[in-house]
Amino acid sequence: MFDSDHISQAVAWRHDLHRHPELGFQETRTSAMIAELLTGWGWQVHRGLAQTGVVATLGAGGPVVGLRADIDALPIEEATGLDYASVHPGKMHACGHDGHTAMLLLAARQIAAEGVQNGTVRLIFQPAEENDGGARVMIEDGLFREFPCDSVFGIHNWPGLAPGRLVARDDKMMAAFAIFEITVEGKGGHAAMPEQSDGVVAAAARIAAAAQELPARRLSPLDPGVISVTQIHTGSAWNVCPDQAAIRGTARWFSPEAGDILETRLGELVQGVAASQGCRATMDYQRRYPATTNSPAQAALARRIGEEMGLELPQAEPSMASEDFAFMLNECPGAYIWLGAAREGANPGLHSALFDFNDDVLPVGAEYWVRLVRQALA
Repeated sequence: MFDSDHISQAVAWRHDLHRHPELGFQETRTSAMIAELLTGWGWQVHRGLAQTGVVATLGAGGPVVGLRADIDALPIEEATGLDYASVHPGKMHACGHDGHTAMLLLAARQIAAEGVQNGTVRLIFQPAEENDGGARVMIEDGLFREFPCDSVFGIHNWPGLAPGRLVARDDKMMAAFAIFEITVEGKGGHAAMPEQSDGVVAAAARIAAAAQELPARRLSPLDPGVISVTQIHTGSAWNVCPDQAAIRGTARWFSPEAGDILETRLGELVQGVAASQGCRATMDYQRRYPATTNSPAQAALARRIGEEMGLELPQAEPSMASEDFAFMLNECPGAYIWLGAAREGANPGLHSALFDFNDDVLPVGAEYWVRLVRQALA
């Protein structure tokens, strides 16, 4: 479907994006590059949704299919040693969004060359997927009001799957998630006389341990949930009992009932443990993304295209990781798709400082997008 020159250009775009990563809502160079290329191929381009988002349209009338790629990087110090490694300290494309962008651009070029005769295609280049909910902000800024879609699709490279494999479940793909920060406060003092202090460190340690056990005791084994404590900050000296501790982490779940239980029970646990040590505690609990849930009809279409391309369709369980494409799926029928992208030999996972998108899957993903457009508009 693509000649070697076009594939080479897509790899060059990907490497350029990898070399110049930008964090959420700061993707000015990235969005400018996307807009320039799309305009040159004849797409009608709109910029500015969620600050740095780009929406491009080709065709007229219905049906209308939306294809989404995320464009932001992560606050990670790259350790790959690649000749196209990040030139921005503390920032890197460690999740493959550079590949997602290049893949959709390669498809956009082909779609423009073929023309869109029986409907409309919208390309959605979304900022700030990592933690900041760029999809939600694009929607609040009028994404589906100004650029309505009958269906919307997203692809994510998946290092846990071999190339040539694809997963599009009929229902849950990714978990909902929240972040929390718990502050424990009490009287500090000399470490040699702990009876004269409150048990701030003891309370923090017990909260951290008990919180991670909470899903197993409060949720049905058939209704998954996870609480992970990822940070504990307290103390400044060997011989001082501190007067404050901070505990941070994340919660994951699928059903709304499980989400409510985790939040409620964690709050009760925090207050009870803190009180048992003579301390006070507060909790800031923020629900960030809902569960990513596919529409069965669109998931079936996604699998059918995979079959036509000769891709394997293994059975796969949903992931407890999260994805803000969930906000788009809550507004519009669609499907989120995992595309196998494992590397031979060392195969660093997503969000690793050693991760690098597998360029071999660029033409596979781009062909998939082109075929999806043809069928969705048939």
